[in-house]
Amino acid sequence: MALFADSPDDRVVQLITLTERLTERLADETRAFETRRPQDAVPGLEETQRLANVYRHESARVKADRSLIDGADLKQRMALMRATEAFEAVLGRHARAVEAARTVSEGLLQAIAAEVAQARAPARYGAGGLAADSDMRAVTLNRQA
Repeated sequence: MALFADSPDDRVVQLITLTERLTERLADETRAFETRRPQDAVPGLEETQRLANVYRHESARVKADRSLIDGADLKQRMALMRATEAFEAVLGRHARAVEAARTVSEGLLQAIAAEVAQARAPARYGAGGLAADSDMRAVTLNRQA
């Protein structure tokens, strides 16, 4: 998907709108993660992904061909720069929130797996009739969430 602009001014206005919408979506998702309610982010994930794909595509186009925006009004280009800076700040915060949620989820999965493994452990006795300390079971845990 691409933006269809009639002029550099039109393209910059569209880029500002796109950037602000994506920033707002990411801010909403970040709040959901930070308040430990990631389920609240799920309904908007498809829209966020769509906007992110358009943003990535358009950013690459402008980077490859600066003439797409060079003729735009300086005030509008400055507004685009400010919108991009705000987006990058929210994106960093979003990345930290997602990473924290991933870390917590992985920790929970590992704790649950350890509990299940411990509950399934049969009693073993060593040569002296005492319970063996070592765990001889083979357990595989995928560390990716």
